[in-house]
Amino acid sequence: MNLEKRISLLTFIGQYIKSNSAAFQEKKERAYAENKWFTLPFIDLAANNIADSLLIEQNLELFVKKLNIENVTISQKTVGIVMAGNIPLVGFHDLLCVFLSGHKQRIKLSSKDSVLIPHLIEIAKNKFPELGEYIQFSDMLKGCDAYIATGTNNSARFFEYYFGKHPHVIRKNRTSIAILDGDETIENLEMLADDIQLYFGLGCRNITQVLVPENYDFLPLLNALRKYEYFRDHDKYKNNFDYYLTIAIMNNQYYMTNDSILLIQNESPFSPIGQLNYRYYKSKEEVLKRLNNNEIQTIIGKDFQQFGTTQKPGLEDFADGINTMTFLQSL
Repeated sequence: MNLEKRISLLTFIGQYIKSNSAAFQEKKERAYAENKWFTLPFIDLAANNIADSLLIEQNLELFVKKLNIENVTISQKTVGIVMAGNIPLVGFHDLLCVFLSGHKQRIKLSSKDSVLIPHLIEIAKNKFPELGEYIQFSDMLKGCDAYIATGTNNSARFFEYYFGKHPHVIRKNRTSIAILDGDETIENLEMLADDIQLYFGLGCRNITQVLVPENYDFLPLLNALRKYEYFRDHDKYKNNFDYYLTIAIMNNQYYMTNDSILLIQNESPFSPIGQLNYRYYKSKEEVLKRLNNNEIQTIIGKDFQQFGTTQKPGLEDFADGINTMTFLQSL
């Protein structure tokens, strides 16, 4: 399958997503039945972001041109992919990169997201039968030439043990932060609320800590976060919120809340579901010096990435800052 046809196939998947067929709707409902964090609106959001950003023909053509991916026969390898399942379709970018590169892939799906990607590939195989030679799903990934694995700090140790002798990309825990000045507009804060709360805050691009100047007024931020008050009706989210609220009360810990999210002063950039950590800073220079870049996926703020964009990654927004395509081209 030449490069032009691979791009056509990916574009076809994007068009299928946008068609919102009855078959795709049924798979979305099944995905939600198997994982209650995958609500239908959030599945739609993830799928449409992929279709609108990653699967546009012009975007794909510019992407391969920039990376000098040529329409030539490569030394084809088999790449094993261990996908995460924290938000819907989160592993699709890896699938896309391996497919565009011309390599074959064997995918181990997360049990939390085992419905959506296989459906999209099955639909594409109906039109492009040769796709079956390029993409397979398997619970075992022995015998691959290279590996891409996404997980936690704990699972990364196992990935290193099993895959360390082969070329590999192994991703660990990451999260995102916002650095605020205190003079953000209401619109800025409402977009920041999306960065914090979309997908219930489960993604590595979700903001889990805000860094603020001393004497920062949190009330506008708490008000902006009220757009997600409906999370209180989601059993899993509410259980998390209630649990961490109880912990704060039992520990006599100072907290702020709008009854749907907790704000807790905490040095860690990682926060649990239902909680947003914050800490004060004296200067942005001091903040940047203290950051552990191995933990931070992205930074939101006036001098950084724009508010409201964390959950709209493009083709060149590689996880952990590792260029997946460069890795694949080196095989």
